[in-house]
Amino acid sequence: MNKQQEKVVIAALCGLLITAAGALAVQPAMAAGYGVDHLAAVTGVAEWDQLNVRKWPASYSQKTGAVAPGTAVWVERCISFEAGSDWCLVERNVTRGWVNSKFLTLIYDTDI
Repeated sequence: MNKQQEKVVIAALCGLLITAAGALAVQPAMAAGYGVDHLAAVTGVAEWDQLNVRKWPASYSQKTGAVAPGTAVWVERCISFEAGSDWCLVERNVTRGWVNSKFLTLIYDTDI
């Protein structure tokens, strides 16, 4: 192997290492979870805005939908993170995904 080939191999290995490190850096951290199975209202969102629903429990995750303030959603479960807020898996009609728990308030008194 000549010097030019060595440089290409080293550059390729460095590229693979950087790619692998980047993929690991954007994965959501593993966290403890807990079941909720309860109705909640979207709160703490400006009336002109909407709460983004995400594919995964992270603010950088792909947006899968949005829910208006005051809307009732079904909260299936949540996960706890040591740093930051919990994230909850919610469902409303065909919209299903993760939202930051600080924008949810459980509804206890409902007349159905």
